[in-house]
Amino acid sequence: MDIYKIVEKARKTGKIEKGTNEVTKAIERSTAKLVVYASDVEPKEIIQHLPALCKEKGILCQEVESRQKLGIAVGIQVPCSSVAIIEAGESQKDIAGLK
Repeated sequence: MDIYKIVEKARKTGKIEKGTNEVTKAIERSTAKLVVYASDVEPKEIIQHLPALCKEKGILCQEVESRQKLGIAVGIQVPCSSVAIIEAGESQKDIAGLK
């Protein structure tokens, strides 16, 4: 399943947090079900803590190649560096399929 489609489905039927600060908070609170971050973020320091934090909290973490496509998937007109799915909605089965 395409990660962008999972994010888009979760946005429409569940709840998401976008932006690295909000995503970091969601991970620390253990409310995130899935974290997605873009590999083309510059500088890398902005998102490099996310995979380690997710591993520590046992949260599924996926990397995608494009901030632009991630922005489109979350429904904004600008690139998005990271997103956390809080409530999966109809994308629950798709997320379970990633594990």
